[in-house]
Amino acid sequence: MNSTAKQIVVWVLIIMGALLLYRLFAGTAGRDAKQLPISDLVAKIKKNEITELTIKQSEVVATDGKQTWHTPLANEQFKADLMKLASEPNERGEQRVRVEEEVSGNSAIWTMVLYWAPLIFLIAIWIFMMRQIQAGGNKALSFGKARAKLLNNQQKRVTFKDVAGVDEAKEELQEIIEFLKEPQKFQKLGGRIPKGVLMVGPPGTGKTLLARAVAGEANVPFFSISGSDFVEMFVGVGASRVRDLFEQGKKNAPCIIFIDEIDAVGRHRGAGLGGGHDEREQTLNQLLVEMDGFESNDGVIIMASTNRPDVLDPALLRPGRFDRRVVVSRPDVRGREGILKVHTRKIPLGDDVDISVIARGTPGFTGADLANLVNEAALNAARNNRKVVTMADFELAKDKVLMGAERRSMVISNEEKRVTAYHEAGHALVGLKVPNADPVHKVTIIPRGMALGVTQQLPEGDRHNYTKEYLLGQIAILMGGRVAEEVFLGSITTGAANDLERATELARAMVCEYGMSDLGPLTFGKREEQIFLGREIAQHRDFSEDTAIKIDQEVKKIITEQYERAKKIILENREAMIRLSEALLERETLDAVQIRRIVAGLPLDDDEPPTSDGDSASKVKEKEATPTVPKLKPILPPITGSNPATA
Repeated sequence: MNSTAKQIVVWVLIIMGALLLYRLFAGTAGRDAKQLPISDLVAKIKKNEITELTIKQSEVVATDGKQTWHTPLANEQFKADLMKLASEPNERGEQRVRVEEEVSGNSAIWTMVLYWAPLIFLIAIWIFMMRQIQAGGNKALSFGKARAKLLNNQQKRVTFKDVAGVDEAKEELQEIIEFLKEPQKFQKLGGRIPKGVLMVGPPGTGKTLLARAVAGEANVPFFSISGSDFVEMFVGVGASRVRDLFEQGKKNAPCIIFIDEIDAVGRHRGAGLGGGHDEREQTLNQLLVEMDGFESNDGVIIMASTNRPDVLDPALLRPGRFDRRVVVSRPDVRGREGILKVHTRKIPLGDDVDISVIARGTPGFTGADLANLVNEAALNAARNNRKVVTMADFELAKDKVLMGAERRSMVISNEEKRVTAYHEAGHALVGLKVPNADPVHKVTIIPRGMALGVTQQLPEGDRHNYTKEYLLGQIAILMGGRVAEEVFLGSITTGAANDLERATELARAMVCEYGMSDLGPLTFGKREEQIFLGREIAQHRDFSEDTAIKIDQEVKKIITEQYERAKKIILENREAMIRLSEALLERETLDAVQIRRIVAGLPLDDDEPPTSDGDSASKVKEKEATPTVPKLKPILPPITGSNPATA
């Protein structure tokens, strides 16, 4: 018998018992009513002490206006005699007693309804209250139940066809799926199924999407839960939910349990303010035991994702718990092209759209960034009432994603616009003249995002390592804006505040982290990270005061040298600097080709007179000056601009 049938039987028994009790008490109340023998009733009628008689089917109810008596109705003859006696005239010639007779039929039905109505009303109220109490009790008792969602085939399925750019991760997870489908293939050689797979990678690289794809590919139950769902304000709830989750997994084995953002419960033990008995630690301890304890969990595979593997407890990462660590990194150019193809499946593209060019022009973009890029391009095309998405839409979307939305409505004085033009021209000119620097892709003095102006650099390819010369060049480019203000305007402004901050951070990293200074190949300062209090709130000084002074001197030396380097470049190219600033004031935005032509002293496309041979020397120069492929630098900030908060 299932639970529903049991509940129905219980409720029927309860209602029947309530009815029996009601009838019992109702009968007792009737018996306790004042009884009047037949002889006494006749005597009272003859004495005119009765004013009204009510003859029912089984009794006679007599009343004198103040008191009521009940007399059993013996037979029909007694009823006839009683009615005859009551109808006789008294001394005044009136009918002795007024008689009412209840007849069977509808009146009896209504009598029964009125008789049972109070009981039915009370039972209904009682049932309603019991349901409310039961519902509240279920909620109160459900704290220890896991909130895992069981994905089924009826929901929208995501497969590996919907995932691109992470081929190695897909291969690792495909092997897990094959093990669940054909365990004999691996077990015949003595292999055992991995107990856990931890997906690690930056935000937006597709870790959760991979888990959904595994759920779509594997025809096994797939439980999904977030790490934060385990922790509540009540002590012991997290551990109870972990136990319940694994009990559900064992009942549905073979299955996959996916824990998203596992760092919410899997952080280092002993680091919180609560000491060694913190609620998170109880949850983590239970998770460790369930994953690899005395009881086996054959057929239950744990998948988890995090972008903070450095804060996870070492006991959670050991083999036997999370046997495999799948790195989901930022996609390369082929991966970006595949991701763009996935996201543009249902989007009508124009004939001029080349997915490979967009992929090469977006280095460092994650899957989420590319999805946002495609969405912004589609929105821009719809905003302009176009039927297809063109390459211009993708270019505008890329600028919006990288530099922020344009703020053309912002009121800027001519003097501030002139300061911004020279500032950004300084960045661009130094970026062109410094060797091994990323190509300058675009310069604008239109306010975008939080900046009054932006100089955008896009690298020629995916960068994974940075040379000392490249980092020094980046500092020189950052100094170019301040130098241009000093040389051409005769004063300095607060617009370079963000440039100075980034340059100082980069120079200090070169000295303290990268070993790129005269202090030698050493690192200084160990970052201490309080797991539960915040990220890198303290830095342990493992060096002396004398070394601290030398570090400050080296940082200042690096920045000063690059400042003078940028100043030398700008002074040697004064005319080019003026032409670039004036062009910015006139056009507000310049692309890479226009910048190179202006610096080289060549006319722009719309200013160039036509030539007889149809191919001018300037066009050849333009072809040579065009950067190979504009791309985004994945690690270092690619944008140099003035901050309106400080401008």
